[in-house]
Amino acid sequence: MEDNKNNNNEFIHNTNGEAGGNPADPIKQERPSHYYSYGPYKSTMAEGEVAASDTTVNSNEGTTPVEVTPPRPVRPFSYNGADRLMQGANPNNNWQPDNQRKGSSLKSVFAAFMAGAVLVGGLMFASDRMNLFSNEQAAMSGSPAPAATGQTAAGAIGNGGVKEAAIDLGRPTNIAQIAEQSGPAVVKIETKVKAKSTSSSGGLMDDPFFRQFFGNGGGGTQQQPSTGTEQLQPAGMGTGFIFEKSGYILTNEHVIDGADEIWVTVEGYEEPFKATLLGNSYDLDLAALKIEGTKEFPALPLGKAENTNVGDWVVAIGNPYGFDHTVTVGVLSAKERPISIPDTQGTRNYQHLLQTDASINPGNSGGPLLNLDGEVIGINTAVSAQAQGIGFAIPTSTISAVLDNLKNNIKIPKEPAPYIGVKLGDIDKEWLTELKLESTSGAIVSEVERKSPGFVAGLRPYDVITEVNGAAVKNSQELVDKIKALKVKDQAALTIMRDGKKQSITVTIGDRNAE
Repeated sequence: MEDNKNNNNEFIHNTNGEAGGNPADPIKQERPSHYYSYGPYKSTMAEGEVAASDTTVNSNEGTTPVEVTPPRPVRPFSYNGADRLMQGANPNNNWQPDNQRKGSSLKSVFAAFMAGAVLVGGLMFASDRMNLFSNEQAAMSGSPAPAATGQTAAGAIGNGGVKEAAIDLGRPTNIAQIAEQSGPAVVKIETKVKAKSTSSSGGLMDDPFFRQFFGNGGGGTQQQPSTGTEQLQPAGMGTGFIFEKSGYILTNEHVIDGADEIWVTVEGYEEPFKATLLGNSYDLDLAALKIEGTKEFPALPLGKAENTNVGDWVVAIGNPYGFDHTVTVGVLSAKERPISIPDTQGTRNYQHLLQTDASINPGNSGGPLLNLDGEVIGINTAVSAQAQGIGFAIPTSTISAVLDNLKNNIKIPKEPAPYIGVKLGDIDKEWLTELKLESTSGAIVSEVERKSPGFVAGLRPYDVITEVNGAAVKNSQELVDKIKALKVKDQAALTIMRDGKKQSITVTIGDRNAE
C-alpha cells in the first residue's frame, strides 16, 4: 500500500512541475504542490512597489501627502550679564567665567577617575582571593585558569558532582582541507542519447528553456532529420565519485537512466572517459560505473552513516547546474526519512534517507555527502520541491549492502513490502455527518487498487478503517504503520464503518514487490 504520509509531499531530482487535487471531491482532494526552480536571483520587490524606506509620495496617483511638522528651534542659553540684568537678576551673583569652570571640571574628572580606579582594584583583589573567575581545581593547584578558546564551559554545580561540558560554537576549520583532498575523486557525469530520425514536433517543447523543466521525453525533444547515421546528443548531467582507485564509480540511477553513452570527466585529465555501466537498481536509485585509465585514480573511502549524529557537520560536493566541484556545508538534519518520487517508470519509494541542509541542487545528484573525516556517508539524491535547505542522501548503510551486486551486475532482490492496496486519508470534522461517524478517529479509504488484497477482501472507497486486529487506529499514518509491521501473507482483521454500520473484513497482507 502507499504511505499516505507522503501523498502530499513532492520531491524532485532535476525536473519541476505542478500537481494538485480535485476540489470537487473532498475525499480525494490533495494539497497543491508548489514546485520551484533554482534560477537566477530575482528581486522579491514587484514592479511598482515602493520600499518601506522610500518616503517619496506621488501626488499624481491620488496619494495624500503626509504633513510633517518641523521641530521648534532651540533657543540658545547665555550667561551674559546684560541679559541677566534685563531679567531683573542680581548683578552681584558670583557667576564664574568660562576659564574658571573648565578648571573645576578637570578636578572633578580626576577625582572621579581615582575613585573608579580604587573601586576596580578592590573588586579585582577580592575576586582573586575568592576565586570567583577560575575553577576550583586550578585555584587549589596554583595553576592558572585556561585561556579562552571560543568554547562555552559549564562548571560544576553545588558540591561538584557534575563534569564540565564544553560546547564548540564555531564552524569546523577543516572544510577547505576536505574539499582539497576529496575534490579530485568527485567526477562529472554526462549522458548522451541517439538523436531520433523524425522531424521536430514544434511548439513549446522545442524551447530549451521549457524543456529544462519537463525533461527531454514525451516527444518534446528537438529531433534531428534522418541522415543514415545515428548521431548522439547531450541528454543530462550529474555527479559521481570514485570509490576504488581502479576506476569504480558510484552515482544515482536517475543520472544515467536512458543513456546510450556515459562520459566521465575526472579532475586533472584533459579528456573525459567513456564509462561502462556495470549494474544499476531503479528501486534503490543506485548505479555503478567503470572507467579505464593508465594509472590509479583518486578515491573516496566509504564511512558509516550510522556513526554520524543529527547536528553533525557535513559537506556536499557536486556539479549543480554545471558549476564544477561546488562545495556546500551544512549539518545532518535528520535520519531515516522515507520519501516517494514518481516518474515516467513508476514511483521510487526511498527509505532510511539522510536529511541535510547543505545546499543540494539539480546536478548534485550522485555526488558524495561527507563527514568531517572526509568519508562518504551518503549519495546526494533529491531536494524537497516545497522548501529550501531540505536535501536527501542515500546512506552508506544502504549502499554497502548492495555494492558487490552493483559491481558484478547481479540483480538485487527486493525486500518484501507488506501492503493491502488502498489509498488512505485522515477524516475531516466536516465529513462526520455525511459519513455517519461519531469521531474523526480512523482512516478513510479514498481508492482501492484493482486485484489488490484490499480489493479481493471487499474494501470500498469511503470505508473508514477504525481497528486492525482489535487495536484502534487514530489516523491514516497509524494504520500504515500497523500494516507495515505485519508480514506478507498474514491475516489482518479490519474493523470498518460503512454507511454508519460497523463491519469486520479479513485481509491477507500482500507483497508490493512481488512480480
